[in-house]
Amino acid sequence: MKNLKFLIFVILGAVFVSCDQDEFLNPLPDSAIVADTFFESDADVLAGLIGIYDAIQGVNENTQSSTSRYNRGIQLEYLLTEHRSDNTRSKTLEGSRADFHRYIVEPINIQSEDYYQSMFEIISRANNVLNYVGVADADNVSSYAAEAKFLRAYAYFNLVRLYGPVPLVTSSVGPSDKDILYTRKSEAEVYAQIVSDLMEGTTTLHNGHKARASKAAAQALLAKVYLSQETPDYNGARQMCEAIVTSGEFSLQSNFSDVFYNELNDEIIFAIQYISGNPDESQGFSAEFTSYKRQGRQDGLNIVNPNLVQDFMTHGGNRASASFKAFGDDADLPVPEDAEVIKFLPEGSDISDTNSPSYGGSPANAGNDWVVLRYADVLLMHAEAIMAGGDTSSAAAIDSYMAVRSRAGFDSVNDRPAVLTQNDLLIERRVELAFENHRFFDLLRFGKAHDVLSAHATAKGYTSYNQRRLLLPIPEREINLSDGLLTQNPQ
Repeated sequence: MKNLKFLIFVILGAVFVSCDQDEFLNPLPDSAIVADTFFESDADVLAGLIGIYDAIQGVNENTQSSTSRYNRGIQLEYLLTEHRSDNTRSKTLEGSRADFHRYIVEPINIQSEDYYQSMFEIISRANNVLNYVGVADADNVSSYAAEAKFLRAYAYFNLVRLYGPVPLVTSSVGPSDKDILYTRKSEAEVYAQIVSDLMEGTTTLHNGHKARASKAAAQALLAKVYLSQETPDYNGARQMCEAIVTSGEFSLQSNFSDVFYNELNDEIIFAIQYISGNPDESQGFSAEFTSYKRQGRQDGLNIVNPNLVQDFMTHGGNRASASFKAFGDDADLPVPEDAEVIKFLPEGSDISDTNSPSYGGSPANAGNDWVVLRYADVLLMHAEAIMAGGDTSSAAAIDSYMAVRSRAGFDSVNDRPAVLTQNDLLIERRVELAFENHRFFDLLRFGKAHDVLSAHATAKGYTSYNQRRLLLPIPEREINLSDGLLTQNPQ
């Protein structure tokens, strides 16, 4: 993070001294008891909290390029989300990364395994902080605890939507606690824990941070959780969204591109920070999104599907030119086949020459923040909550929808619909939030995932798709470590 130097190596030196490389990211903290000698002061607890963010941030692949587990954090999340929607794909059909967009991810997939373990690493660190939060200054105990619970909820929300029922670990555990570590709990139980954790943040945290947990971040994430449950709590989601709107602390950027390059701006509610050029604090996904003039280790990832380009042409307004770009011969096509994501261009990029784009001096060590929650998302969730699964003529819902549309250049009067439909809202979320890892989850939440992705897979010739592929398989390594306790999703 740009404003806080991570102390993760100190933390890990104290907490995981006896873990070997192969066991480092396993949710089983072999030497968790050592934390008893580390968390002795308020400063220690704060360092532990910052270590949770470091686990989210992950390790840049440019620093550690081996296929071993290195806790990539959220740096691989686009593979598990955008690539499994109809938004993007890998340029090549080779390698385990290409398995995501073709719906052939197997239990041995290294990227899925890394993400699963990264989320449990976040959970493990949060639980350690919560176990020893009492040694902090009395004035900080409640806020530190709420912050750790927010981050635990964030990780569990990602896991339950991608893998379904997962083990529910809410305390520091040791090697003998395999029943806790490897027994899958129902989605309802996991969601109940997520809601409980986030509720604490909505009442305890304040809005002084954008790169750390805040009250608004807890409210926004809780709104999305309410909308994502099997039985959505539309009223609860609406209340959370309206609390953010009426706070007056957030607003849309007038220039869409500024959302991503004027970092921690008034639209940002929660973001994960990176530092350009610093191998230990940078990210590699910006480089991997290049293709025409490859800057990353891969041939090109998050390549934009033509059907998304078409939606941008019709519904994107001025967001299209700030979201993707085609290069070389592809730039001359009416609908580009291999356009690149440009929401996260590395610092110093100049792509004005489509035949010779430049990606700055250190593209593989990029410093672009990863935006987790922003105000436009809240406005669209507000409309969704009011609609409650149907279409609506509600002025309040249409106002929130049009606030986002108007920023994109649409006329607030002439382009205002009399009735806002679910399809309208889903398309608007697609073009507003493209490449921010929302599309797959939106399709699930709107009940459209199977229909949309089945048609998409058929059109692209992805014959392995079936409805069971909406859940990722539990990593085989975890099942092996569990001695049969951890069960597999249907394949």
